[in-house]
Amino acid sequence: MTTEADFVIVGSGSAGSAIAYRLSEDGRHKVIVIEAGGSDFGPFIQMPAALAWPMSMKRYNWGYLSEPEPHLNNRRITAPRGKVLGGSSSINGLVYVRGHAEDYNRWEALGASGWAYADVLPYFKRMETSHGGEEGWRGTDGPLHVQRGPVKNPLFHAFIEAGKQAGFEETADYNGSKQEGFGLMEQTIYKGQRWSAANAYLRPALKRGNVEVVHGLAERIVIENGVAKGVEIRQGKDLKTIRARREVIVSASSFNSPKLLMLSGIGPAAHLQAMGIPVIADRPGVGANLQDHMEFYFQQVSTKPVSLYSWLPWFWQGVAGAQWLLSKGGLGASNQFEACAFLRSAPGLRQPDIQYHFLPVAISYDGKAAAKSHGFQVHVGYNLSKSRGNVTLRSPEPSADPVIRFNYMSHPEDWQKFRHCVRLTREIFGQKAFDAFRGPEIQPGEAVRTDEQIDAFLREHLESAYHPCGTCRMGRADDPMAVVDPECRVIGVEGLRVADSSIFPHVTYGNLNGPSIMTGEKAADHILGKSPLPRSNQEPWANPRAAVSDR
Repeated sequence: MTTEADFVIVGSGSAGSAIAYRLSEDGRHKVIVIEAGGSDFGPFIQMPAALAWPMSMKRYNWGYLSEPEPHLNNRRITAPRGKVLGGSSSINGLVYVRGHAEDYNRWEALGASGWAYADVLPYFKRMETSHGGEEGWRGTDGPLHVQRGPVKNPLFHAFIEAGKQAGFEETADYNGSKQEGFGLMEQTIYKGQRWSAANAYLRPALKRGNVEVVHGLAERIVIENGVAKGVEIRQGKDLKTIRARREVIVSASSFNSPKLLMLSGIGPAAHLQAMGIPVIADRPGVGANLQDHMEFYFQQVSTKPVSLYSWLPWFWQGVAGAQWLLSKGGLGASNQFEACAFLRSAPGLRQPDIQYHFLPVAISYDGKAAAKSHGFQVHVGYNLSKSRGNVTLRSPEPSADPVIRFNYMSHPEDWQKFRHCVRLTREIFGQKAFDAFRGPEIQPGEAVRTDEQIDAFLREHLESAYHPCGTCRMGRADDPMAVVDPECRVIGVEGLRVADSSIFPHVTYGNLNGPSIMTGEKAADHILGKSPLPRSNQEPWANPRAAVSDR
C-alpha cells in the first residue's frame, strides 16, 4: 500500500471523486482517496429503481440518527450518508438539481466571494453531459451524464397538466434558464445505470495510474506546526498514516467532515477541551450551521390501475430486476422520479421555495405500499428553512457516531410554509387533470383540515429529504464563524481544505448532489492554483408576476 501522495482526499463521494478526477487529470500529481466503505458493485446500488435498498443497508450507509427532535414528537430522524465508493451519490435518489441562481448569489452575500451564480454556472456546465437540456445553458461533454426518464406513465402527465391548470408556470428545463414551474425531473442515470460520482469521476481517474483508493476509517488529520501533513487511518486493528506532500482535502460529508476536524483539534475550543482533545485551531463554526430539507408524502388512491402498485409484489420486482440485469432497460432503469415542480409559496419571493417530486405509486421509502391499492404521491417540502442545528462529538473515540441535532421546525415560519404545502397540494391534486385518477386521499387524509390538525400530522410525518449541509461554512477569513475561506482552505491551519456540502453557507434549493459535485470541481481549480473559469454573463428567467402572485 502506498502511504504517501501529493494530495490525500478523505471521502470518495460527490465532491471527493470530482476532486480526485481533476487533480489527477494532467498526470503530474499522485492522489490517494481514503474511503471507509467498500465496493459499490452490484444491482442494489447500480439499478436505479432499487434506490430504497442501499439507503436502508448498514453495509452501504453510516446509518446515523438524529437526537430526539423536540418539535417533531421527540422522534429520532434517520440521517443516511453513503459509506461506499461514490459516497452518498451511490445511495441517493438519483435526482439532479443545480439549485437556483439566487442560492449562489446568497452564498456570495454571506462571504463566499467568487461563488455567485455567474461564477458557478461555468462549473456546472463543465461537469455535465446533458441529454435533453436547454441549449447554451447545459454542459455537453462533462463526466456526469444527466437524462430525463421515459415518462410513459399517464400520472406524470396528469401532474404537469394539473400544475398548468392551477395557473403555475411550466419549465422545459429547470436546470436551464428557468427553474420555476412544473416539468420533467432530471436523473443521474446513464445507459440504464446509476451514474454516481464513482462511475462518472472516480473510475476514469483510477484508470490513469496516479490515483489510488485506500480503504480505512480516517481517525485524525496529522498536523505538525500548524500544517496538515497527512491522515491517520484505521484498518482493522492497525493504525497507519497516509502522508500528503502538498495538501489534505476533507470531503467526508456534513456529518463526518466536522467530526474529523474536531477529532483533529479544529473546532469550538470549549467542546474540544470537554472531550480531552488538544485545541489546534479554535473555530466555533465547526459543526454549527447544520441545515437540511424536510418533506412529507402526500398520497392519493388512484381509481385506475396505472400506478406501479402491480410491480410491488416480490415476483414482479424480480421480473423487473431480471429485465434490468439482461438489458439495462425496463422499469429498473429509472428512479421513477420523472416529473416535478419548483414553486414559490407566496408573492414577493425572488425564487421558488417549495419542491415537489412526483411518484406514480403510493409508497414509503422502505418500499412498503401506503395502501392496498393503486395510488400516486408527491414528496413535498419547504426548502429554505431558517431552522439551524449542529453536529458535535459524542466522545473522543473516532468510531463513535457524531451527535446530530437538526433542530427541525424550530422557526415558526416553517410551520406556516408546511401548512401551505398541504393545502397547495390538495389544490393541485384537485385539478381536472386528475379527475380520471383521483380516489380518496390516503395521507394526510380528508379530515386533516385545520392548522392544528395539519401541525399534528406534520409532527408525526415530516422526515428528512437527506440534504444536510453547512457544518464547515465557507466565508470571509475574518469571519469568526467561518471554517473555510472562499478557496476552501481551513482558516488557521495550512495545507488543509474542506470541500463538500458541509462548506455551503446556506442550503441550496433542491437536491444537493449536483451542487456538491460542482463544489468539488471548483475546489480542484483552487487547489491547483488555476484561474477560475470565466464568469457567465447569462441572465436566468425571473417571473414577471413574482411581486404580486405565487404563480
